[in-house]
Amino acid sequence: MKLKDKVCIITGAASGIGNAIAHKYAGEGGKVVIADLNLEAAQKAADDITAKGGSAMAVAMDVTSEEQVNEGVAQVVAAWGTVDVLVSNAGIQIVNPVENFAYADWKKMLAIHLDGAFLTSKAVLPHMYAQGSGSVIFMGSVHSKEASPLKSAYVTAKHGLLGLSRVIAKEGGKKGVRTNVICPGFVRTPLVDKQIPEQAKELGISEEEVVKTVMLGQTVDGEFTTVEDIAEVALFFAGFETNALTGQSLVASHGWFME
Repeated sequence: MKLKDKVCIITGAASGIGNAIAHKYAGEGGKVVIADLNLEAAQKAADDITAKGGSAMAVAMDVTSEEQVNEGVAQVVAAWGTVDVLVSNAGIQIVNPVENFAYADWKKMLAIHLDGAFLTSKAVLPHMYAQGSGSVIFMGSVHSKEASPLKSAYVTAKHGLLGLSRVIAKEGGKKGVRTNVICPGFVRTPLVDKQIPEQAKELGISEEEVVKTVMLGQTVDGEFTTVEDIAEVALFFAGFETNALTGQSLVASHGWFME
């Protein structure tokens, strides 16, 4: 098992990509922490894993709150002794052209995606440094590399994760801590489903056209990336124990974006 007894915190893991990563990690022997804004949903997700023979616990965590992040990490360390892997996955989407993008929405988007990555990293790094090992994984996007209309805050935040990852890679390399960014294409989750009618309205096209043209038109096969695809990448990075790939990002998008 690639993650046997490794303590893995995954934010936003009650559903979607985070939940798939949690199940993948648990199946590889990891001790999985479902960190989510919704504690009830997090507990249900943890119970699902334990019912299948895995090891999991739930913690309430608003990733924009330094107090909640620190408290959640402290709970994990009290229960399991350390943190070996962080997957900063929690995120939302709001679409609007720049001239109509509410400043409150802009701040909310950057707080969840960027502040959340910073605060969770800051909280776990001392534990990783103390043991001389650890993996920090940020959930970026193809929009870490590319831009799309209506997504100014999201694109800005996802680009920012590349910079934060690279700084932690430079600071943590000699202390045994490596970082990576996963950059998914469109994954059919509630986050993406919510965008379909919003983009249809803003772009003046049908929802079917949004899916076929905007979301999948640039893929090589017209297929959505799956949560299982991303979970496999997350396992690859978490289990890659040298600094050879630290600071690097990987796009998983069915060819939507290539580099």
